[in-house]
Amino acid sequence: MSKRDYYDVLGVDKGADEKALKSAYRKLAMKYHPDKNPGDKEAEAKFKEINEAYEILTDPQKRKLYDQFGHAGVDPSAQAAGGAGGPFAGGFGGFDDFGDVFSSFFGGGFTSSSRGFSRVRRGSDVQVEVRLSFMEAVKGVEKEVTFYRLEECPTCSGTGAEPGTSTETCSQCGGSGEIRYAQRSLFGETISVQECPTCRGTGSVPTTPCHTCKGKTKVRKRKKLNVKIPAGVDNGHILTLSGEGDVGEAGGPKGDVLVHFRVAADNRFRREGSDVYQDVHINFVQATLGDEIEIPSLEGKIRFKVSPGTQSGEVRRLAGAGIPRVNSYGKGDHYVTIIVDVPTSLNDKQKEALLNFGKEMNLITPKENKSFFDKVKDAIGNN
Repeated sequence: MSKRDYYDVLGVDKGADEKALKSAYRKLAMKYHPDKNPGDKEAEAKFKEINEAYEILTDPQKRKLYDQFGHAGVDPSAQAAGGAGGPFAGGFGGFDDFGDVFSSFFGGGFTSSSRGFSRVRRGSDVQVEVRLSFMEAVKGVEKEVTFYRLEECPTCSGTGAEPGTSTETCSQCGGSGEIRYAQRSLFGETISVQECPTCRGTGSVPTTPCHTCKGKTKVRKRKKLNVKIPAGVDNGHILTLSGEGDVGEAGGPKGDVLVHFRVAADNRFRREGSDVYQDVHINFVQATLGDEIEIPSLEGKIRFKVSPGTQSGEVRRLAGAGIPRVNSYGKGDHYVTIIVDVPTSLNDKQKEALLNFGKEMNLITPKENKSFFDKVKDAIGNN
């Protein structure tokens, strides 16, 4: 299949200048970048085609050869076979070679490349910690979140220049926004490209820096947002507030605000995922005879039935009475562990009654075995 005309690929006229080429390239590359089209082979092919066209048309020598001889003038294989065209070093490295060009578009910063770079970058994410009580995390709550983020300077509208003044071409990079460094090795000459430290890649510097941002184009401002926190969040959960982070570079998208939660412990409940655990203490009479008691739950006080003969350590499950599952359906369970408390001090009358109870229930063993009740009886007799 024959290659498309490079000018048609970028959608520009043959007389398009570098600015027009760069503008067209950015729009198309952002549209077809593999990060935005995962698994789309057609988009990947278009992305390679766009980068190939941009590579040729932004290089004066290659563009001249292309305009004169077409694709044959810049085809390394045609030159190797003695075809038309002048000297051509390198060729196209494919998709991997262009990853460095677009790392800046998607938050990767500026990287070395023989083709330069773009300043369009996504803004940084802002990290925020929000403290919640146990029940706020269980039920969900609306909280006011306060944080600081970088915003476009309101005084200079992001130009870095004092209002009423202008900008001028950066003397260090000559307006290209980049500094190129050549290094020679056994494999030939390598060109490394870095952002110009003077103009920070813009190609221009203000004649008089803005008094608000000191020429940096951005200012840090305090921001408040009312955030609805869903029911069921826990330590380690992160809530993303899209587009509320730092402003992007050169028109790039804003970063996000990542809300981290710190949930306080509760002296009544223990949490494991969406399940909640609770210890309930009863006395040995309630455990023996049964009872109906009132216990706390996530929904408030509830009536809880203690069955006759309940043993200490017995666990009861209240299905669906636990914590809501975040980003899912339903709730966990509520597990109640029964703890039977044994009295630690009895008066003589109580001891006698307990001893008689033991005899009645045949719980008293022969004296030679010295059961618990024998020891109780001996203790009563010794008083």
